[in-house]
Amino acid sequence: MQRTAPRPPLRFSTQTLLLQLAVVLLVVLLSAAVHAWLTYDRVGSEAENRALTLARTVASDPSVRADVLAISRQEGTPPPSELAAGPLMQEAEAARIRTGALFVVITDETGLRLAHPDPLRLGEKVSTDPSEALAGREVTTRNTGTLGPSAGAKVPVYAPDSTSVVGEVSVGYSMETVGQSVARDIGPVAMTAAGALLAGVLGSFLLRRRLQRLTLGLEPEEISTLVHDQVAVLQGVDDGVIGVSADGRISVFNAAAQRLLGLPDLAGTAWENAPVPDQLKVLTRPGTSGGEAQELVAGGRVLVANARKALHRREDLGWVVMLRDRTELQELTRQLDAVGTMSTALRAQRHEFANQLHTLAGFMSIGQHGQAREYLAQLVATGPLKFPVEQVELLQDPYLQAFVGAKGVEADERGVALRIGPETLVRGQVTEAQDVTTVLGNLLDNAVNAAVAGSSGDRWVELEVLDEPGDDGGTLHVVVADSGDGLAEGTDAEQVFAEGFTTATGPVRAGGGQGFGLALARQLARRRGGDVKVLDRGSPGGPGAVFMATLPHTTAGSASRKGNDNDG
Repeated sequence: MQRTAPRPPLRFSTQTLLLQLAVVLLVVLLSAAVHAWLTYDRVGSEAENRALTLARTVASDPSVRADVLAISRQEGTPPPSELAAGPLMQEAEAARIRTGALFVVITDETGLRLAHPDPLRLGEKVSTDPSEALAGREVTTRNTGTLGPSAGAKVPVYAPDSTSVVGEVSVGYSMETVGQSVARDIGPVAMTAAGALLAGVLGSFLLRRRLQRLTLGLEPEEISTLVHDQVAVLQGVDDGVIGVSADGRISVFNAAAQRLLGLPDLAGTAWENAPVPDQLKVLTRPGTSGGEAQELVAGGRVLVANARKALHRREDLGWVVMLRDRTELQELTRQLDAVGTMSTALRAQRHEFANQLHTLAGFMSIGQHGQAREYLAQLVATGPLKFPVEQVELLQDPYLQAFVGAKGVEADERGVALRIGPETLVRGQVTEAQDVTTVLGNLLDNAVNAAVAGSSGDRWVELEVLDEPGDDGGTLHVVVADSGDGLAEGTDAEQVFAEGFTTATGPVRAGGGQGFGLALARQLARRRGGDVKVLDRGSPGGPGAVFMATLPHTTAGSASRKGNDNDG
């Protein structure tokens, strides 16, 4: 037996539309019903009042009062034929025809009809209870009698010049007439209800369209899944993600973006007023194609940012800005360069050692043992490895010796002599190697580049390092000078620390990190409470510019070593 496939559930927007239509229809029907009932009750009350007025008029007629009294004094009730031709019948019918009432009935003190629209009913007991009217009270009623449903009134008939009740007058207007009046009034009500229903349908349809547009046609379950996925993805990635909506407000600012930029959650903030670097705002300006990477320094980090336009079915959703941290990558690249330089130097030494061994072997083979001993003594005096850095032994920290030595080898390959200044004295050990490497490496690289590009024939870079002890960690003072031509004329001393500023004469590779070294070094130093600044602008022909960096809380052990030295 083949099963029929189950019908797919209605879309949420369709369910909402149907529910709204049902609510609108129910409200319109209830409003129309209440209005019809109020109209029916109002028209019925008006009919009762007209019946009461007519009944009072008939009951207060002197001739009616006299005729009813006369009949009441007779023994028995006159026959119907006599009542039909009597004056009471004529009075009642005249009033009924004149006012359009359904009936005008006159009875005696026992409730027997003395006047009635149907002559065959004369002399009979009335179909409704006359006791209240015969007791002297006026009443209004809505009931069904021999002539059908009616709204009427009962009024007592008093004897002339007396308060004795001798009969009653009952007047009624047909409820069918009342219904016709209501039907005439209900027409505008029905038109109003139909207009309200049409307006409700149109409003529900427009609301459905807007709901579909706002939810991008997604169902609530899909939206819930997307929200969970968005939170999981945005908070689980190491890249910073900033979402800028089409109206220019930040809609997403994940934890990685907060960490990389050093800012709190800015969701809901206007993008143009947000305290983010201007380079990010430039990426989202009108006319920008997006997709191109932009390097910037923020929060002591070198970041690579790019922005892309977000579209959904041709609808502009805004921008997505991605942030990636290149600080560790640059540090790793710098360390790899140092290791590569060191490896090259070691390979050169290996060849040198091989040559020295061949020389020793030659002396031994020809029997020149004395010269071989002298040659070995010279080798022992020079040591197994010597960096091309003058006075490197002033740097007692092994990390600084290795790093500066590798930089000396690299500078030597470019024809630049790296030397340690006479004021250098480092007794402590470096505790923040990454920050020290970043700041010192950038200053030395810039100085070597300046020396190579300078007009002086004697190319050199001089480094002075001094550590100052402190209770919560020593401060490292670094001064770097070179033989270059100094800062270009017209270049402000603070301009060299701007992001993207470079004095490189060759083309700058996109994403290559050029123009961010000094900016990053200053941010790192200031984040630790120190600074990087220009001590001397230099002059054309040399010597070049002099830079100084202060790095607090980067060394340890200085105070104890100094104290021990003083004790000796």
